[in-house]
Formats: sequence, C-alpha cells, structure tokens
Amino acid sequence: MIEIDHITKTYGKVNAVDAVSMTVETGSITVIVGTSGSGKTTLLRMINRLEEPTSGEVRINGTSTLSVKPHLLRRRIGYAIQGHGLFPHHTVARNIGAVPELLKWPRGKIDARVDELLALFSMDPTEFRDRFPAELSGGQQQRVGVARALASRPDLLLMDEPFGALDPIIRTQAQEDLRQIQRKLGSTIMLVTHDMEEAISLGDQVAVMDGGKLVQYAPPAEIIARPATDFVANMVGDAERPLRLLSLISVSEIIEPGEADGEALPETASLRDALSACLWTGRDALPATRGGAVVGRVTLKAIRARAGAHV
Repeated sequence: MIEIDHITKTYGKVNAVDAVSMTVETGSITVIVGTSGSGKTTLLRMINRLEEPTSGEVRINGTSTLSVKPHLLRRRIGYAIQGHGLFPHHTVARNIGAVPELLKWPRGKIDARVDELLALFSMDPTEFRDRFPAELSGGQQQRVGVARALASRPDLLLMDEPFGALDPIIRTQAQEDLRQIQRKLGSTIMLVTHDMEEAISLGDQVAVMDGGKLVQYAPPAEIIARPATDFVANMVGDAERPLRLLSLISVSEIIEPGEADGEALPETASLRDALSACLWTGRDALPATRGGAVVGRVTLKAIRARAGAHV
C-alpha cells in the first residue's frame, strides 16, 4: 500500500503540489491525470525522491520514504518514462538487467529474469536478448523500458507519460500489454498522463490534478458519471461521456435471453464494442458468447439505455 500524506512541493511562492493525500492499494493501477503544470509529474517524482517534498510524507507498506536513502529507495521502485530512457550502447539484456546488477544478483538469476520478462512481453529471448535499442521498433523499445523497470520485482512501478511518444495504434497495444502484465504480476503501478482516455482505460483509480491540488480521486466510472468540478467535467468531455462509460461495461452485464443473427461478440467485450458492431452492421441485436458458445443476445436498445442511465 502507498500512502501519500499531505505531500507539498513549493518553488518560491508557488505550490506545485499542494497538500495532496491519497492511498494506493497494492496490486492496482492508479493513473494521475491533468493538464501541463497541474503538478502530476512533480507528485510522481516525490514518491521516489527525484524531487524532495517541502512537507508531507510518502509511506510504502508503512515505511516512510524519508527513512531510506534516495539511491536505495529508487532500486526498490521501478521507473519508466516517455522515450524509454534505454542505454543505447547496451544490449536489451543488459538494459533489463541493470538494476539487478546494481543489487548484485547472481548472474544466472539475472539472465533468467531477463528471459522471463522478454517472454512475458512476447519478445523471444533468443531473438531479442542481444539486440541494441536502435534495432528495435518504438513499441519494442517501450516494452524493454517497462521490462527494465520491473526487473528487480519492485514494490512499486512509477510511469511518467510512458506511451506519449508512440503512434496511436502502437500506443493502444502498449496499454493493453501493460494491463495484461500487471494482472499477471500483481504489480502496483502509478502512471502519469495528460490523456483522460488513457486514464479511464487503464486506471483502477483515477486521480485528477488541477493547479497542484488533487480535485478528484475515484474509480473511472465515478469520474465520468459524477465529475467533482467543472475542470474534471471538461477533461472528461460531455460529448464523450456516454461512450466512455460504455467502454467500462462488459457485454455480460446486459445479456438477455433470445437469438440474434450475425457475428457474435464474447461476453468480455465492452458495450462500446457492441454499440460499434450494431451501428456498423445495421443490426438491432447481437449474439453473445461465453467460452465460445452462444448464451443469449445483447440489444441496441439495452446498450443505449445503459449509456443514458449515467448521463
């Protein structure tokens, strides 16, 4: 568990981060979102003491970060940034193994961890271990950057705009990769972005910052349905609210008895996917499957009703 207790960072007379308090549950993804200058990156950097707080405290599993020397603290906290930050003259294996080497892990343990993470990110170790960053695509570099941050099995992974430099298609895949890896490893992740769409799709909890203050901290559905301030409402966008809500709800929630023609959707698909399929094919209902077998249908009427109930 990460406890942020009235953390403040002052530059001159300006509070870049102003008495922010929040609790991050173990094994969750928390996304900090806000416009440029809102204090989100400064907040993230105070957690691993790349920025020293003016006042307040951060506790990781009950231990104050102020009680640990900064360089030792950072070895326990993974950190991934936009642009990957890979060492260009080091191989993929050496990049991923950098922190375990500092921690003096045995060579065999480091090699095994490198191969484990490459396989986890669907990168064949025999093919990628000895490559250099320049020989990788942007998406592959990003995967290696995240793998390096996870290499020492950190208590916490901090990510600062990690997908900002990727094109939209690769970015979507990278987000899905992160979600799947987090579920497999049970990692605790705090991620900074300026993109509300990314915050809603990735976060178990979303922290919205404005002018150094934490203005709302809640699950994505609550952020969308009940924005706490006009600033939050503007970031969500009135026109996008119904679609964003539908992206958080699975088909399984509105399956009803009955039949429908055409290609089926799995019950794990989102209602946003179901709406798109209905509109694209001109159908009023779609078959829904569970484990490959049709178990009922989802109707356009029910999808629209579910969207309308929240707006």
